[in-house]
Amino acid sequence: MMCAMEAGKRRRSVLLIDHARKLAEKIRISGGGHCNFTNRHTKAENFLSGNPHFCRSALARFTPQDFIALIEKHRIRYHEKKLGQLFCDDSSQQIIDMLQHECAIAGVDWQMPSQVRHVEYVSADEETPYTKQKFILTTERNTITAGSLVIATGGLSIPQIGASALGYQIAHQFGIRVTPLRPGLVGLTFSAEDFIGFKNISGVALDAEVSCRGTSFHENILFTHRGLSGPAILQISSYWQPGEPLHINLLPQQNAQQIFLTYRQSTVTLPNLLARYLPKRFVQVWCSVMLAQLSVTEKPMNHYRNNELSHLADKLHDWQIVPSGTVGYKKAEVTLGGVNTHELSSKTMECKHIRGLYFIGEVVDVTGHLGGFNFQWAWSSGYAAGQVV
Repeated sequence: MMCAMEAGKRRRSVLLIDHARKLAEKIRISGGGHCNFTNRHTKAENFLSGNPHFCRSALARFTPQDFIALIEKHRIRYHEKKLGQLFCDDSSQQIIDMLQHECAIAGVDWQMPSQVRHVEYVSADEETPYTKQKFILTTERNTITAGSLVIATGGLSIPQIGASALGYQIAHQFGIRVTPLRPGLVGLTFSAEDFIGFKNISGVALDAEVSCRGTSFHENILFTHRGLSGPAILQISSYWQPGEPLHINLLPQQNAQQIFLTYRQSTVTLPNLLARYLPKRFVQVWCSVMLAQLSVTEKPMNHYRNNELSHLADKLHDWQIVPSGTVGYKKAEVTLGGVNTHELSSKTMECKHIRGLYFIGEVVDVTGHLGGFNFQWAWSSGYAAGQVV
């Protein structure tokens, strides 16, 4: 819709084809129904890509402030939740209505629902030198001829609301490279033997710093019946690779060694002491697991050896656990990987080797952090293509 309305403003004849029966379901369900539509602090460093500089051009040409100006024009009330994350005060439907209204003003036509069954490309040099390239689309309804084609099909995440691999299939059809795909911003699972006991504290959340591959996030983690979720886990999942451990600092704002030193001569038990800093249900399970690894029974603080307390303090600041996998695309917020950015112009999103073919949004190998960054990439990349398509 962002690309369509911008192209329409330039008096281009635009047809938006969508296979879904409901418009923009991913917008509607986002942010708990309030749509985290952008992040004030958006910068290139908030995105993962095989080419980390690719997103800079589009993000600079259509900024979070530009999108904020658009929603203010439509008198949509919004608020900042935390860390620059902006949400609608009322419903995410307001964002959908706004984009649909802008498309209507720009004269965009719709064909929805409509499945695209085949795409054919006729290049200019196959006809007369004065004839431009054209795309021939066969849909379930009709056959359409267009001078340009923009692929804005999204990724594989949340298939239950219509996600499909069509964008990647079209890329493969035209010999355009696609980087490996996997779920991103997704909960992580653990093997039963590694997570025994923790599955019984599903719903417990705590503040932690989670690290992997040199990247860290300090937010909440949430225990689920299958493993871990919560903002810090969703963030780090985009960096995690199978077989690697997560490093979890359970006391990122405390010094465990100092806490133990303070209570070194106390008769308080370890779980009761740690329950002053961490959720009690978590502490009971964690202490049981850690003490079992040390072959030590629970006892008052003044009965522990110094090396035992030193080991426990280290574990509190670097609890290492190895996920067995993710909960998959069904629960993932985004798809990592996509159309190789080296195949596209960073300024226009047009394919370098196929004139008139554009890829925008999540189908491209640009994936944002949690917190409104992926929507901003959608707006920015759509705007960039809409200026030239």
